[in-house]
Formats: sequence, C-alpha cells, structure tokens
Amino acid sequence: MAQKLQLENFLPYRLNRAAAAASVQLSSIYRQKYGLTVPEWRTLSTLAQFGELTAKQIGAHSSMHKTKVSRAVSSLNTRRWLTRKRDTADRRLEKLNLTALGEQAYRQLEPQMLDFEVQLLAGLTKAERDSMLRGIAILEKALGVLDS
Repeated sequence: MAQKLQLENFLPYRLNRAAAAASVQLSSIYRQKYGLTVPEWRTLSTLAQFGELTAKQIGAHSSMHKTKVSRAVSSLNTRRWLTRKRDTADRRLEKLNLTALGEQAYRQLEPQMLDFEVQLLAGLTKAERDSMLRGIAILEKALGVLDS
C-alpha cells in the first residue's frame, strides 16, 4: 500500500510554514516603523549590503520576481531612499544606490532585525543552532539556491 502524504509532516510544507511565520513576525518590525513591504525591505537590505546594483541583480540575490523588484524600486525612489542612474555602457540598465535617507532608515532597522534573529534562535542550544544552520545549508545546496 502506498504511503499517504500528511501535509503537516511533509518537509516542503513545514519549511514553508516556518518561513512564512518568521517572515510575518519579522515584517512587523519594518512595516510598523516605516510601512515597508517585504520586497521593499529586501531591496533596501540588498542595496545596503552590496552598494550599487541593478534591479536584475537585486532580484537574483533576494529571490524576487522582477515585477516585485520594480515596484519596490519605484516606491523607495518615491521616498527618496534610492537613486536611479542610467548605465552609460548599456542605457537599458539602471544602477541603483541608497541615498543618505535610505542608509539612515536601514541603519535604524538593522539592529532590530539582528535582534529578531537572536531571539528566534535563543531557545536553541548551540549544538541545535549549528545543526539547524548546517541542515539548511545542505538543503539550499541540494535545491541549488545556496548563495555563493
């Protein structure tokens, strides 16, 4: 007799459920302070981490579809948190950078985001944390999504 799928025990479902719960809790920090959406936060954070990027590079790094990146870029530009500059070598591309206002917002949010991660892991022992992080890295590699 074939095994029946039990959704609550199915690994992809469990990973998605955990990621969704963490994302909802995390988003309350940047949504409450600045009214940011998930794509806006990811765009802001990616630019803060890497500096000048194109929208395509942001999408690749943050696993977001180009329309979500485009909307986030437009919104952050309206807030004056980023600048858009045409690439002189390829006029189809825009180079994106955070402005001083964008940097300031990110620097205010960054410690709260790091604190969230600390609190999320606080209930685990060091061995449990290490095992979990190692397991996630193995899954990411197996799925071809591990950042280089």
